Amino acid sequence: MALPVAFFALFFAYPVTAIVGRGLKAEGDWQFGRTGEVLSRPDILDVLWFTTWQALASTALTLLIALPGAYVFARFDFPGKQVLRAVVTVPFVLPTVVVGTAFLALLGRGGLLDDLWGVRLDTTVWAILLAHVFFNYAVVVRTVGGLWSQLDPRQEEAARVLGAGRFAAFRRVTLPALAPAVAAAALMVFLFTFTSFGVVQILGGPAYSTLEVEIYRQTAQLLDLPTAAVLTLVQFAAVGGILAVHAATVRRRERALKLVDPAQTSRRPRGAGQWALLGGVLLTALLLILLPLGVLVERSLDGAGGPGGYGFGYYEALQSVGAGGSSTFLVPPLEAVGNSLRYALVATLIALVIGGLAAAALTRRAGRLVRGFDALLMLPLGVSAVTVGFGFLITLDKPPLDLRTSWILVPLAQALVGVPFVVRTMLPVLRAVDDRLREAAAVLGASPLRAWREVDLPLVRRAVLVAAGFAFAVSLGEFGATVFIARPDNPTLPVAVARLLGRSGELNYGQAMALSTILMLVCAVSLLVLERIRTDRSGEF
Repeated sequence: MALPVAFFALFFAYPVTAIVGRGLKAEGDWQFGRTGEVLSRPDILDVLWFTTWQALASTALTLLIALPGAYVFARFDFPGKQVLRAVVTVPFVLPTVVVGTAFLALLGRGGLLDDLWGVRLDTTVWAILLAHVFFNYAVVVRTVGGLWSQLDPRQEEAARVLGAGRFAAFRRVTLPALAPAVAAAALMVFLFTFTSFGVVQILGGPAYSTLEVEIYRQTAQLLDLPTAAVLTLVQFAAVGGILAVHAATVRRRERALKLVDPAQTSRRPRGAGQWALLGGVLLTALLLILLPLGVLVERSLDGAGGPGGYGFGYYEALQSVGAGGSSTFLVPPLEAVGNSLRYALVATLIALVIGGLAAAALTRRAGRLVRGFDALLMLPLGVSAVTVGFGFLITLDKPPLDLRTSWILVPLAQALVGVPFVVRTMLPVLRAVDDRLREAAAVLGASPLRAWREVDLPLVRRAVLVAAGFAFAVSLGEFGATVFIARPDNPTLPVAVARLLGRSGELNYGQAMALSTILMLVCAVSLLVLERIRTDRSGEF
């Protein structure tokens, strides 16, 4: 456990503490009075209120739309089920910048709705809520549907035999069993939407700002570190509380239920009602998931072949610097593809080493200290990535860790986000390995290293591949920290997309759509590969 603890202490706790200290310290003394001053400002109160209510609304809307999908995937067996499961999961591994760009192409100026009916929803809260549902639909389907598929349907059938109606049997038998999974999914959706950055920044405009967006604004634009530090502490406290409750619901879900093989619980739909439900879920997937992605691809081709035509002109423009008179980049935007792939591969390797060691330590040890470390591993998913990125700049700038000009800075920041996915993917598989197998290997004279190589590795190999895929996808799309530390001559794909969207002009917009499409395809291919190698116990994600 020493290496994971050192990694998080040096590259997470130290930068975050340093940036908070810079904001709340004056002449060596802590100025905690600034907290009250900042939190009493009307503009900050508006940000806190919007952050909270939009996260609650996004969570409720996601549950409302995704729970029928969770039931369909849990109880129905139909052609193309695995492909559809992969399709609805694609948004979850997409970078938030791509999600924002896709909905901008659908709902924004010159988007599909604007062209057809003159309707624009960008810079409205509805665009933000819909994008959040799009992004988090798979969280509910996988978390709730995964448990639902393992609940024995005979329990509910027995209740109906004893006289309970369909709804009463569901409310008294199935719903209490599902409650921990629904709560866990709701908490994760709330966490992701509470800390939303890229989606709100692209779709919300200046009228809407979450805590994460406001931290970025106060840090990068206004250079107001005291305000940014206070907001970071508020977000840190909120995320810590959410993760603590989430950990309790996960433990309750693991301990309280007797589960069965999912293959025993699914069957073909029967009756008009069940076929209608399946059709409704398919329509939801079409409108909510495939339509924004399809419009994104269409906009990357629209007008590139001349007025009213289609072509690859925007993709070709990515190969040159200053196409159309633009000086957005020092290098051709297409180089961002190679940069992102290289950074993501290194970040994946780091995440596998740190996350694998952490998961192994959590498997073999118990106690409050270990549970606390488990929660610490999840914090990078909720703590301000903007704070981490800016913290990197002000802390890793002196020997022996002067990394400001080093390329490794970006993979280190990306690996912080990848480690939680590695741990959550590998931990259930490692816990399922029978200790007696390791003991037998030791009795036969195997060293701990050889026992791990001969016993654990063959059993967890597929889970390692799944963990690597998730770590690669999320590293590829990391934006909040990378936007601070990526060098102008080595931009990543999300940073390049954000820069293009920040400039006016049809060519910049088209190139942003083209880069977003490339990033979407890379993430989608990664996800489809994951679905083919995934095990039934490959963790929560």
